[in-house]
Amino acid sequence: MFRTLRVAGLLALAAPLFAHHSFAMFDMGKRLTITGTVTSFEWTNPHAYIEIDVPDEKGAVKHWSIELGSPSILKQSGWKFNSLKTGDKTTLIINPLKSGQAGGFLSQATLPDGRVVGNGPGQPGQ
Repeated sequence: MFRTLRVAGLLALAAPLFAHHSFAMFDMGKRLTITGTVTSFEWTNPHAYIEIDVPDEKGAVKHWSIELGSPSILKQSGWKFNSLKTGDKTTLIINPLKSGQAGGFLSQATLPDGRVVGNGPGQPGQ
């Protein structure tokens, strides 16, 4: 009985770890290209983020939040903590949110200096 409870407890503690790394919220079969102005680049664990303002075809600006991998993985793709700065213009290829909200998961970025970097080793840009 005690062993069963201990195993159940360990599984309950592990569940959030597996849920955290789900990509279910992103449409991994769809890609969008967005170009805009960086409002912040958050070099944080467990994931980095790019906050970017993107004008539409009519000139209206929409704010997007783009999720990346962890800094340790991004470093292997050529990223640095200062690869993007507020005010930089950049083009991102993303897997958008399934919900249709302005957000997504990064596939590839063209940095202001022209370098193309992916979202981890073996990703586009490598």
